Amino acid sequence: MNPLRVGNFSGFYGDRAGALREMLTGGEVDVLTGDYLAELTMLILGRDRLKDPAAGYARTFLRQVEDCLGLAHERGVRIVTNAGGLNPAGLADGIRRLADRLGIPARVAHVEGDDLTAAHPGALAAHAYLGGFGIAACLRAGADVVITGRVTDAALVTGPAAAHYGWGPADHDRLAGAVVAGHVLECGTQATGGNYAFFGEGDVRRPGFPLAEIHADGTSVITKHPGTGGLVDVGTVTAQLLYETGGARYAGPDVTARLDTVRLSQDGPDRVRIEGVRGEAPPPTLKVGINRLGGFRNEVVFVLTGLDIEAKAALVREQLTDALAKSPPREVRWDLVRTDRADADTEETASALLRLVVRDPDERVVGRALSGAAVELALASYPGFHVLSPPGKGAPYGVFEDVYVPHGDADHRAVLHDGRRVPVPPPQDTRPLDAVPPPPLPEPLPPGPTRRAPLGLVAGARSGDKGGNANVGVWARSDEAWRWLAHTLTTDAFRHLLPETRDLPVTRHPLPNLRALNFVVEGILGAGVAAQARFDPQAKALGEWLRSRHLDIPEILL
Repeated sequence: MNPLRVGNFSGFYGDRAGALREMLTGGEVDVLTGDYLAELTMLILGRDRLKDPAAGYARTFLRQVEDCLGLAHERGVRIVTNAGGLNPAGLADGIRRLADRLGIPARVAHVEGDDLTAAHPGALAAHAYLGGFGIAACLRAGADVVITGRVTDAALVTGPAAAHYGWGPADHDRLAGAVVAGHVLECGTQATGGNYAFFGEGDVRRPGFPLAEIHADGTSVITKHPGTGGLVDVGTVTAQLLYETGGARYAGPDVTARLDTVRLSQDGPDRVRIEGVRGEAPPPTLKVGINRLGGFRNEVVFVLTGLDIEAKAALVREQLTDALAKSPPREVRWDLVRTDRADADTEETASALLRLVVRDPDERVVGRALSGAAVELALASYPGFHVLSPPGKGAPYGVFEDVYVPHGDADHRAVLHDGRRVPVPPPQDTRPLDAVPPPPLPEPLPPGPTRRAPLGLVAGARSGDKGGNANVGVWARSDEAWRWLAHTLTTDAFRHLLPETRDLPVTRHPLPNLRALNFVVEGILGAGVAAQARFDPQAKALGEWLRSRHLDIPEILL
């Protein structure tokens, strides 16, 4: 039996617009999936829907489909996407109207039941992460296009696989294999060389989008269409597997996948086989992502040039503190970034940046009050006074939290292309998400000469966000490097290398099959990306900062 070929054409809202056509014309594929939803995206769509109740979905998807729906129909390729966001029924209706106008007999279905906003007063959007069996029901009934709201990213792959092979809720190992494949695909070109630590090893100027050949037993091969850019190797797949994950148990609404059982092997050029994945019953609760409006924020960045940087920063801080004293913002944060250097031969490299961020529930406190106070200093502050850009009126910001509810709280339903509404029952078999005992580590390398060098010479890393937390996955490129990394990069060493994490809870999760360590840092991102509490609000470069840090590395590894 030929494997099911599932491709990806979008990893986020705003991804490459032409990717759907590229995947349809670049080679054989059975199902194409598009992931549009992130925590920040749900907030953006929620604000859209406040202005227009008919909005709330990814409008760019309609333009992509208008260009490619006929081609997909001709080739028998089904499309599954969470572009429905907060309004999957609205997007499904839009695609039906589009298909009628184009004269294409496309059967469009959608999945609903994730919207729990009414149960969470004060929330702009509260949505449960549903699994893939609603998608499977739509496909089994003959849908050509399936639109969902908030499902897990991997559900876009587990749903088609379950429909194709007839898997049921008890097929834990098979479902877990599809979850792992789906997690690799979900961020598009991050699996084919995009954002890759060792990007110099391939032509990643325009990576092709990934696809997975999924077999009936849940094993898969990650690859891409022939002739497309980028690369697929054990390293690129490992990097994406570690992205935005936590411990060895990767929980979802359909199954808990054991990441510590995953085995990767090179299966030819641009082909990586995934096998050995074990699955367990899912947890008894569903994750619900809640977005709220947190208030209003504003910022201004002062440029400090030349001598006396610290004194200049102190002066402008004192001036603005005095100016805002009558109605001080609830939250004020100053950050001095010393990008300057002595005796610099350009003005830019002679300058440091002083960033002020203010937040308050009242827009007036962080709007004109701040911008007016900052502008009034133009001729009355430190020598060389200027700012990167004039301060604005202030803008709303969001805060994110996740809570957990029983599966039954979500009325998970598949709305088929003929209008029938089919309930998707919650799992009957569940298991609490216990911690996995620490696995045995390899023997450490014998003592030998070392050299002070960046960690990134012997290890890759990828980092990301989950609400207010961040994860940093670090993997070794050889067995010898793994023997060193596993014993060297302890939690204490991690905190020492990244001083921002010293006072925060940090948990280390070893994954020996992947020669990897996954670190979860709690609270480093405050109330989530929309709150913009940090210079890098999604922790995208936290791993690269870690790789740039120097420590004593055995010379045999260098």
